[in-house]
Amino acid sequence: MFKIKSVISPTLIEALTLVVAIILMISVSIVKFDAVPHLPILFAILLLICYGLVKKISYRRLESGLVEGAAAGMSAVFLFFFIGMLVSSWIMAGTIPTLIYAGFNLITPSFFFAIVFVVTAIVGISIGSSLTTVATVGVAFIGMATVLDLSLAITAGAIVSGAFFGDKMSPLSDTTNLASSIVGVDLFEHIRNMGWTTIPVFILSLIFFGILSPSVALGEVDKIALFQDGLLATGMIHWYTIVPLILLFVLTILKVPALMTLAISSASAVAISYFHHSYGASEVFSILFNGFKSTTGIEEIDELLTRGGMESMMFTIGLVLLALSMGGLLFTLGIVQRLLATVEGLLKKVSSVIAASALTAISINVLIGEQYLSILLTGQAFGSQYEKVGLAGKNLSRVMEDAGTVVNPLVPWSVCGIFITGMLGVPTLEYLPFAFFCLLSPILTVLFGFLGKTLTYTDEKSVER
Repeated sequence: MFKIKSVISPTLIEALTLVVAIILMISVSIVKFDAVPHLPILFAILLLICYGLVKKISYRRLESGLVEGAAAGMSAVFLFFFIGMLVSSWIMAGTIPTLIYAGFNLITPSFFFAIVFVVTAIVGISIGSSLTTVATVGVAFIGMATVLDLSLAITAGAIVSGAFFGDKMSPLSDTTNLASSIVGVDLFEHIRNMGWTTIPVFILSLIFFGILSPSVALGEVDKIALFQDGLLATGMIHWYTIVPLILLFVLTILKVPALMTLAISSASAVAISYFHHSYGASEVFSILFNGFKSTTGIEEIDELLTRGGMESMMFTIGLVLLALSMGGLLFTLGIVQRLLATVEGLLKKVSSVIAASALTAISINVLIGEQYLSILLTGQAFGSQYEKVGLAGKNLSRVMEDAGTVVNPLVPWSVCGIFITGMLGVPTLEYLPFAFFCLLSPILTVLFGFLGKTLTYTDEKSVER
């Protein structure tokens, strides 16, 4: 989308007015009126079209901007389809039920939130995908929290924190590879440099989740036993059901494209399901599209295992296409370019360069709801500014991840925010206060910028901070 050329150059007042109007329209609709984000985004698109028409831009050119913006998200759309099928196939195979059952044997309620954070971080690093981690292991942990009667908001915060730590620090992650390639930094040098901010935030987050973790209660232990018995009664708890998960890890390590990895893992799950249940072809097609429907008669288990399918992703896909279409119009009308040019012109010191680039990455996430775009635009807009103040490129790639990658799940109308809410059943604004890793990462990277700590310079000249 960043290649979309603007057809006009709006004034700064016009650009700011439109941006503020869009943000208010979306945030007020969601927070105050509890509206789904699709409608306010659609209204924002209409506002931008009206602005373009007033500026004498042809409707055909505006429509072209919409289409160009939506086209940028088509790869994500197909990925979401396969994630929907992955979830339903993993349930019918018994992979997710087995993960939940095993998790109850490993997790102690007294350290629940801290362990959730660590486990999702490990899984995230292993597979390099925050959304896949949320859709698989995250769903399992939400089920455990439900049975233990623990806070779903804190649990979701721990899941999101761990998943995005793993995504950020994994050499298999697309955002990590994107951030390093944008500024021409070696991938592993980029990851090592991120450790200066990421490891302290990880430790702080672990401490917070440890403090928030509840004390053991006898009633909770009884609930675990009852839930485990219910899972065993489904007949889906077997050692071989983890094969699709292992296959997912192996294919990811071998760098097989994500779409093919999800497809192969889903196919293996469908095949494994026949080891303990005979599904007809029509049943398999129905489960993959409509999702798995659990009928154990145990309310908690049925609620947990009734999910997945391509159809469950339609809400997310609709939002992605609308948000990216809005982004296409913002670029076509030159609004994003005008704001970036204004911010870029104000930079003179190391601290201001880092703060402005972090704020830009955050703003793009809030305005457009797309983490890849926040990385691409921030890298393109601030590369020369980092050079001017003597900062090495790996400082920029670190900021792009600290304030770009991990902020997206905190925005209710973003791609990640909506996806996570759909998968975990916890509204974005409810888990946001507990997503400590995502909240602290941009704060620490800006703080280090002002303190001049952990920064790498291109030469030994003293630089004004």
